[in-house]
Amino acid sequence: MNPAIQFCAELLLKAQGVKVAFFDVDGVLTDGGLLFTEHGETSKRFNTLDGHGLKLLQKAGITPAVVTGRDSKPLRLRLEALGITQARFGTEDKRPAAEEILQTLGLDWSQAAAMGDDWPDLAMMQPAKFACAPLNAHVEVRTRAHYVTLARGGEGAVREFCDLLLVASGRYAALLRASLP
Repeated sequence: MNPAIQFCAELLLKAQGVKVAFFDVDGVLTDGGLLFTEHGETSKRFNTLDGHGLKLLQKAGITPAVVTGRDSKPLRLRLEALGITQARFGTEDKRPAAEEILQTLGLDWSQAAAMGDDWPDLAMMQPAKFACAPLNAHVEVRTRAHYVTLARGGEGAVREFCDLLLVASGRYAALLRASLP
């Protein structure tokens, strides 16, 4: 059975060789809304399609990494549940944080992809081999991305990006077949 998903050849060529994918959180892994409890704690809503996409990246040998300007217990719990160990929290200067992860993994920007939705994310997106933005990203970010998802942040945009990286890596079809009965 052939996969139903399709991406243009130019995009797939540009995304080949990616070994690490950086993700912002608010507006990418979530819809960007911040819910505060009466005690000042934040609450976040994550999409299960996005979570499965991140797990599939790991199965394909692509390391998902999170670099975010915020920090919260719900986020840490979600990343732990997904097995994501490469994460930097509470950093507005995202490039040095991403470069630290690259160094830890023994990789460089030519092996990196990045997904963000606002200006602080451009520091990761600009040097990356492949940059992606969700549909609801700021216009300056969308115009600098190689690919803008059809889905909004927190609503499957991360999964769409993961699928693109999986197709580009040549692993998508095999992973799909492995999940079919």
